[in-house]
Amino acid sequence: MAKFQVDLSDAPPHPAVVNGHGLLPTPMASIEQPAVPLTPLQTRVTREILALARRDDLSQGDHLAESVLAERIGTSRSPVNVALHHLVSLGVVFHDANRGFFMAKAARELTEVAAQFFDEPDEPLYLKIAEDRLARRLPDVVSEADLMRQYEVSRSVLRRVLSRMQEEGWLERQVGHGWQFMPMIDSVEAYEESYLFRAAIEPTGVLSPRFRVDRTELNELRRRQQFIVDGGYLTMNSVELFEANSDFHETIAKWSGNRFIAQSVRRMDRLRRLVEYRQAKSRKPRQEQALEHLAILEAIAQQDLLRAASLLRDHIEGARRGKVHAQEIFPRGQ
Repeated sequence: MAKFQVDLSDAPPHPAVVNGHGLLPTPMASIEQPAVPLTPLQTRVTREILALARRDDLSQGDHLAESVLAERIGTSRSPVNVALHHLVSLGVVFHDANRGFFMAKAARELTEVAAQFFDEPDEPLYLKIAEDRLARRLPDVVSEADLMRQYEVSRSVLRRVLSRMQEEGWLERQVGHGWQFMPMIDSVEAYEESYLFRAAIEPTGVLSPRFRVDRTELNELRRRQQFIVDGGYLTMNSVELFEANSDFHETIAKWSGNRFIAQSVRRMDRLRRLVEYRQAKSRKPRQEQALEHLAILEAIAQQDLLRAASLLRDHIEGARRGKVHAQEIFPRGQ
């Protein structure tokens, strides 16, 4: 699909509720071609747009600016444009030739559509390799040739996935075509160690002399966590719940002003991602965690950083006690 140019000069700011003010495009404003299969990149971008819309709790009529979405997702506008047109074909988005794209429905009403993209949270090969590694079905060092035969994929497809794993810090390229798996959260012991590490560094970040709060980000975190408390935890899928949680912790770590704390928290979130997906069935604790998040944010807003650090430590310790004994998160025999 050719890249579509949109004039956003007179569009309402993002996000802006325009419903009821004569600015919401009508269905006649969108004339879409039949949907065509999306590439893996376009599928990922579509999933990211849905995640952002639901995380931001957008309303019917809210404006979706291509440039803003591209920046937040970290991609060019071309796949964003394709993804938005695909969402138009699904009835999620309206398109107006003069003003751009707008939410056709409230994000809260998109549970079924989101499930189509989040039931398989990542590309299958990535998940399969990760699962096999967690189950100890793959050795510490693997070759590209062996992986290509085992998973019946081309070298280009395999390398794309291996490169992503390398970026996430749990795979390292060896001399030649070999790859070595790095330590990851693959046992109850490693899971507990990750929580002990987080309990040591995250509260320390809050007490950093360079800790500075971004008020816009603070209000955004509050709104997202309140949405979860108010019932969002019942309809959000495992990926959305994890992203809301990791965004909370990574944002506070960023406020520390300490690059090493911020990088460490981000890397720990990457390592625990697959483990956390396994706990998605347990929804009630997600609401309780969001309430604890709100209490931490309130203490930060009141500039009571000692209390915020204490609440954060208690929060992480409570999660450790509640999760490390959930044996179902790891394959049998671990």
